[in-house]
Amino acid sequence: MAVDRILKDEASEEKGDRARMATFVGALAIVDLIKTTLGPKGMDKILQSTGRGHNVTVTNDGATIMKSLHIDNPAAKVLIVVLNLKPDISKTQDDEVGDGTTSVVVLAGELLREAEKLVAMKIHPMTIISGYRMATECAHNALLKKVVDNKLDSDKFRSDLMNIAMTTLSSKILSQDKEHFANMAVDAVMRLKGSTNLEAIQIIKKPGGSLRDSFLDEGFILDKKIGVGQPKRIENAKILVSNTAMDTDKVKIYGARVRVDSMAKVAEIEGAEKEKMREKVKKIIGHGINCFVNRQLIYNFPEELFADAGVLAIEHADFDGIERLALVTGGEIASTFDNPESVKLGECKLIEEIMIGEDRLIHFSGVALGQACTIVLRGASEHVLDEAERSLHDALCVLSQTVNDSRVVHGGGWPEMVMAKDVDDLARKTPGKKSHAIEAFSRALQAIPTIIADNAGLDSAELISKLRAEHQKEDSTAGIDVITGAVSRLESLSCHVGDMAALGISESFKVKQAVLYSAIEAAEGLLRVDEIIRCAPRRREDRM
Repeated sequence: MAVDRILKDEASEEKGDRARMATFVGALAIVDLIKTTLGPKGMDKILQSTGRGHNVTVTNDGATIMKSLHIDNPAAKVLIVVLNLKPDISKTQDDEVGDGTTSVVVLAGELLREAEKLVAMKIHPMTIISGYRMATECAHNALLKKVVDNKLDSDKFRSDLMNIAMTTLSSKILSQDKEHFANMAVDAVMRLKGSTNLEAIQIIKKPGGSLRDSFLDEGFILDKKIGVGQPKRIENAKILVSNTAMDTDKVKIYGARVRVDSMAKVAEIEGAEKEKMREKVKKIIGHGINCFVNRQLIYNFPEELFADAGVLAIEHADFDGIERLALVTGGEIASTFDNPESVKLGECKLIEEIMIGEDRLIHFSGVALGQACTIVLRGASEHVLDEAERSLHDALCVLSQTVNDSRVVHGGGWPEMVMAKDVDDLARKTPGKKSHAIEAFSRALQAIPTIIADNAGLDSAELISKLRAEHQKEDSTAGIDVITGAVSRLESLSCHVGDMAALGISESFKVKQAVLYSAIEAAEGLLRVDEIIRCAPRRREDRM
C-alpha cells in the first residue's frame, strides 16, 4: 500500500529540480545583494534594525551585512552557516583571517551560478563537485608557485605588511587616510611579537575631530574619569581588578522587610551596614594596593575610605574593559578578599589622567604585558567611528595572520587571473564532463576582477580580455588598477590595467587560500541538496 503523505498537514517539501532551483535562487539573491560592496570602489549599505530605536548602520563590510540579514530562504541560511558567519560557530572567515568575507560569498555564488547552467545541460551535481575539487587543487597549486615570502628581510617584510594593510583599507571608509592607518595597524601588530591575540590592542572611539586625528598610544587607556578627592597620578601602581558590590549591604531579598520600633534602631542598622563596608574596604586595602578598579558602582562612603587611604578607586568600568585591563596588567579579576595571597594583582609604572578632545580618561603606561597598546579613533560621528573600527579590525586581523604566515601575493584581481589560467589549462587536458565543470570554475574565478571593474564603473569585458592576454606572458603582474589609473598603466594597455608589483597592491596568501576553500565548501554544500523540507509551525498547546 502506497503512503501518500508522511509529513504533517502544514509541512511542505520540494524535491529534485524544484529544490535545486530554490537553492540557487536563494543563494544568488544573497550574492547579488552583497557583490556591489566588493573592491576599492564598492558601495555601502544602510542597515536598519527592527528593534527599539531602529538603529542605523552604514557599512560595506561583508561580514557585518551578512550577520545583520534576517533571512527566510533556507538555502541562503545554509550559505551563511556554511560560511560560518553566525555567532554560534567557533571559527569564522571574519575571525580566522579578518577579511575576504565578501570575496567568499561572491565566489561561492558565481560557482553556483555556473553550476546552474551545468545542471541545465544534464550534468549530475556530483560530477560538477568532482570537477570543482580538481579545479580547486589546481588553482591552489598555481597560487603557491607565485607566492613571495620576505620574512627573513625585516625591511621588505614591513613593506609587505604596509602594502597588505593599505590594500585591505582601500575598500573601507579609511581609504582616504590609508597610509596613516596602515602605519598604526602595522606598529600595533608588530608589538604583538607574533601573537594573534588582538585583546592586547584596545580600540577606543571618541567623537570629534577628523579620522586623521586618530593615534596609537603605547599603553592602556580606560574610558573612565578619576573621582573627586582621588589621587590623579600614581607611580609603580599595584592594581586590584574586581567585580564586587561596593554599595551598603542592604538585605537583598525580594519582598523582605525590616520592622523597627524607633529611629534609633534605624541608626543602628545604618551603623552596622557602614561598619561592614568599612571592614570590606580594610580587607581590600590590606592587599597592599594603591589602585582599585571595580566592575560595579562604588558608593560615596567606600569611595571616601579609599580616598583617605590614598587609593585610587575606579568604578563602573565595563566588563570588556576590566577583562582587558586584567590581561595587560598581569592581574586577575577578584570577587572575594579574605585571602590576599590567592589574589593576583596587576602592575604598571604609571597611572595618570589624560584629555582626549573634551573627555578625561585614565592612562596606564608601563603595563606588565609590554605589547599592549591602544588605538584612539577620532571622527565626526558614531556611524563613521563604528565603520572605522570595523575597517581597522579587519586590517589588524589580516596583519596578525600574515606575521605568522608571511607568504604574500599580488592583489587587484591578479590571483584570480593566475588561478584561472592554470585551471583553463587543466580543463583542456581533462576528458569527459568534468572538463565542463573545470571550465566553469575558471569563469567563476574571473568573475571577481569582473565585479571589481563593474563596481568602479569600468568596461569589465574589455579589461578582463586584456588581463587574460597579459597573463599569457611569463611572470605577469598585471591586475586591475581602479585608483591611480593612467599613472600605473602598462605599456600599450588600458590605463586601468596596472602593474601590481610596482603599485604595491598586495594581499595575504592565507586570506586568498581561505577564500578559495571556504567558497568551494559553501558551493559544494548547496550543490548536494536535492530536497527541502519545511516543518509544520509549532503551535502553542491549548491549556484551557
